[in-house]
Amino acid sequence: MKYYTPFWLSIIIATPFLVGCVPMFAVGTAAGTGAYISEDRRTSGMFIEDEGIELKGARRIHQQYGDHVHINVTSYNRIVLLSGEVPTAAIRADVEKLMMGVENVRKIYNELVIAANTTLASRSNDTLITSKVKARFLAERKFQINHIKIVTENEVVFLLGVVTRQEADNAAQIASSTAGVKKVVKAFEYLN
Repeated sequence: MKYYTPFWLSIIIATPFLVGCVPMFAVGTAAGTGAYISEDRRTSGMFIEDEGIELKGARRIHQQYGDHVHINVTSYNRIVLLSGEVPTAAIRADVEKLMMGVENVRKIYNELVIAANTTLASRSNDTLITSKVKARFLAERKFQINHIKIVTENEVVFLLGVVTRQEADNAAQIASSTAGVKKVVKAFEYLN
C-alpha cells in the first residue's frame, strides 16, 4: 500500500526551506538551499536548528494564544527576534518566557508591541518593503545578501545576522533609506 502526503501538508513542510532558496535564485544560482547554506556564516546544523526554533516557538505561541496575537518568530544563530502585536504587556512577557523554554535559544530580542493585530494590507506592505530592501542589498553589493535576514513588521525593518560592524552599518543605511521604512532595528551578532 502506497502512502501519499496531502499536497497542503507538503507545502507546509517545504515552505521554511523554500524561503531560504529565494535569495540564491535572485542572484542567479539554481542550487537551492544547499548553496544557500554553503554561503551562510552559520553551519548547516545551526541553519537547521534555527528553523526548528522558529517552528517550535510558533507552535507553542499558537497553542497558547491562537489568533489573539500576531507574532513572527525569527531565529538566526539561536538568537530569536519576536516581532508583531499582542494585546497586553502580560502576554508580551509570557511569550518571551515561552520562547526561552524552547531548546537551544541563546538570546531573545522582544520587539513585540502592544497593539491590535496588523491588517492583511499592512502585512502585504511589509512584504513589499522586505522585497525592496533585499533588492537594494543586491544592487549595492556591499555584502553577501544571505549574511543578513530581514523581517519587516508594521514598516519597521529588523536586521539579523552574523556580520562585521561595517556590514551592519551598510545594511542599516541601505534599509533606512528604502522607501516606506519607518525605522530600522539591528539585532546582529558581530564578528569583530
